[in-house]
Amino acid sequence: MIHLRNVFCAAASLVVCPVFSADVNPAGPAEKKLSANNRDPIVVTDEAIRIHKAAPVFDGHNDLPWALRKSGSAVGKIDLRKNQLDLHTDIPRLRRGGVGAQFWSVYVPVSTATQNNALTATLEQIAVVRELTKQYSDVFELALTANDVTRIRGNGKIASLIGVEGGHSIENSLNVLRQLYREGARYMTLTHSMSLDWADSCSDEPISGGLSAFGEEIVHEMNRLGMIVDLSHVSPACMRKALETTEAPVIFSHSSARAVANHPRNVPDDVLVLTKKNGGVVMVNFFSDFVNPVDAARSQKRTDQREKLKQLYPDDEGKATSALRQWELKNPRSKQCTVHDLLDHIDQIVNVAGIDHVGLGSDYDGVPALPSQLGDVSTYPVITQGLLDRGYTEAEIRQVLGGNVLRVFQQVEQVSSKLLQQKQVRKPE
Repeated sequence: MIHLRNVFCAAASLVVCPVFSADVNPAGPAEKKLSANNRDPIVVTDEAIRIHKAAPVFDGHNDLPWALRKSGSAVGKIDLRKNQLDLHTDIPRLRRGGVGAQFWSVYVPVSTATQNNALTATLEQIAVVRELTKQYSDVFELALTANDVTRIRGNGKIASLIGVEGGHSIENSLNVLRQLYREGARYMTLTHSMSLDWADSCSDEPISGGLSAFGEEIVHEMNRLGMIVDLSHVSPACMRKALETTEAPVIFSHSSARAVANHPRNVPDDVLVLTKKNGGVVMVNFFSDFVNPVDAARSQKRTDQREKLKQLYPDDEGKATSALRQWELKNPRSKQCTVHDLLDHIDQIVNVAGIDHVGLGSDYDGVPALPSQLGDVSTYPVITQGLLDRGYTEAEIRQVLGGNVLRVFQQVEQVSSKLLQQKQVRKPE
C-alpha cells in the first residue's frame, strides 16, 4: 500500500490472439533467461494465452477495498461490471487478466493505531470484501482454505481471500488476532510503515530488535491458527527473526528483490536464501519505485527530503506537504520502468532462492506508478509471455503465477493441523 493514489501509468497495449495454440515447445533449462537483454515491448502469443488460461493466477495483494473507501464509493455505488478508469481493478479486466484467486488487502492507516480505532477500521474493510462477494456472487466467492481456492476457481469464479496489512490492526492483542482470523483473514503483514511494540518496520526506526518476545508469540499463534505470516513491510532484522521463529512457510505478499532495485521494501539476498530454507514465497510487487533501479534511488531521495521537511516545518504539515510536492515536480520518476524490470526481479529470486519461491503480488490500486504493459489487472498475460520468452517452462510459469503461493497456503494449514493435534494429545500438567 502506497499513500499516493492519483497518478497512474497508462498500460501499453496488450496484444492477445483469440485462437489458442495446441502446440507447446517450452525452452529447456540451458536456454532459460537468454532473452533477458531484449527490452522490446512484449507481444502476447497464442501459446502464452493457452498457458495462462490453465494457470492458477493467484495475486498476493490488491488494495481495491481501500481505494473504494478513499474515493468515498461504497460497494453498492460503483458498478465493477463496467470499466472503472480511475481504478486498476474491475471485473472485465480481472477476467481478461485470467485472475483466479486474489488476496484483497484490508489495509487501514497506521494512524488508526494512535486514534484507537485500528480494529474497527479493519473490520469495516473486511465488511467491504464480504460485500463484494455478496454483490457479485457470480464472480467472487470468499475463500477460507486452500481447497476453497481450488474449488472456487474450478467453478469459474475468483477466489477472494482477506489479507490484513499491518499488525497495528490487532491492537497488541492475541484475542483480536484470533477474531480477525474468525472474520476470514488468512494472512497478516506483521507491520506497515510504523514500527510496533513487537515488530520493526522497514520504513521506521527499530524499537523491537526486529521481533520481540511478544512478536514471536504472535507468529506462533498465527502458525497455530493457520494464518500466513506476511513479511512485506518489515525490517530485514524482523524478516530474519520471523523466519527463525515460524514453523510454517511465510510469504512476502508484495515485495521485490533488493539486489535488483535497492529499496528498503525489497528483500535482501540473504533473506531470499532463508526464505528458500523456510519454504516461503516472495510475491513480486509491481510498483515502479520498488521495481526500477533508477526510480528506487529517486524514491530514497524523496524519503530523505520528506524527513528534512518534517524537521524544517514541525508544526506545519501543509507547508511540508506542499514543499515535498514541489520537489516531486522537479524530480519526477524516470518513466523508464517496463515489464522487463519486473521480470528481472523474478529472475533474481529464482536464481537465489529457486523457482519454488517466487510469485506475484501486484499492489494494484495501492500504488501511483506501474511498469509499462502492466497498467491494470488485465495485463498478467504479458508476464506469462515474458517468462516464456526468457526460457521458463510451462510448469515453472504455473508456479510463478500462483502454484507456489497455493502450496504455501496448504502447508500453513498442515502446520496448523499438526500443532492443534499436538495440543490435544499433550497431557495436562
